[in-house]
Amino acid sequence: MKYLSLFSGIGGFELGIQQAYDDISKAKRKQQGRFSQNCTNSNQSSLATKQPTCIGYSEIDKYAIQVYNKHFNHKNYGDITKINEKELPDFDLICGGFPCQSFSIAGKRMGFKDTRGNLFFEIARIIKEKQPRLLLLENVKGLLFHEQGRTFRTIISTLDELGYDCQWQVLNSKNFGVPQNRERVFIVGHLRGTSRPEVFPIGEANENSFKQTKKLPEPISNTLRTNYSNGKSNETYVGEGEEIKIRRLTPTECERLQGFPDDWTKEGLVKEDVINTDNALFKHMNGIKILETTDISDTQRYKMCGNAVTINVVKEIIKKIL
Repeated sequence: MKYLSLFSGIGGFELGIQQAYDDISKAKRKQQGRFSQNCTNSNQSSLATKQPTCIGYSEIDKYAIQVYNKHFNHKNYGDITKINEKELPDFDLICGGFPCQSFSIAGKRMGFKDTRGNLFFEIARIIKEKQPRLLLLENVKGLLFHEQGRTFRTIISTLDELGYDCQWQVLNSKNFGVPQNRERVFIVGHLRGTSRPEVFPIGEANENSFKQTKKLPEPISNTLRTNYSNGKSNETYVGEGEEIKIRRLTPTECERLQGFPDDWTKEGLVKEDVINTDNALFKHMNGIKILETTDISDTQRYKMCGNAVTINVVKEIIKKIL
């Protein structure tokens, strides 16, 4: 499966897709009696060739791009409004969490009147040209009720006109192994005339399932926001003996609340221009791209985690799709 990632942030969809593939591959090897440390190289390479491939991503935030580049080596198409859809290679799945501020109860809820809300139609433009077999889109729960539901009906009717049958469900991150109360609507679309597996409903796990996850705060956190470090509403209580103190979650804890590995956002990779010199001493380096690792500030780490999608939720949806 080849996929295009839009509004990619720090690679939440990418990591969720990878983890879903890994889970499915392990299950298949176990069923076939090949799930062991002695698995032959030929079997390993055979499975590897089937791994989903990202044909490119779209992101404009400077710091998110640096973190993304630290973990993935994919082409950045940059600003979605400037993507030439006719020049994109073919792909099977388009995924992304288009900007939610226009529809969130935390914002002004201007919807399509906000330029960020209009970015949905940039997705539609690419879909119309490329006709991928599958769609996976994510947004805030408030999208369902914005303008008495007219905004959501516009989105679904647009996808319908483009040839897609859609299913959707509001999923809460707290039911997927992380202690965060984060409700998001996920939309899965299938191109008519292709196979249409039933993805939703995905059964909700016991609310205490997060306790099985190690190294996480015990209480269920409020939804992480991009301005998390500036507000008190998301602070969590931490007990030390008989004394109760209030402190903010650390950036690492925020990463865990979204299902990312520790320190995922701690560093970024800056890709500079390739070397091009006439100096005889360094001419042998011509064409080499300069890479530099840079530290990411806590302010940006909080923002990126608040903007990210929860890995565990994406993984379960992709497993149903695959």
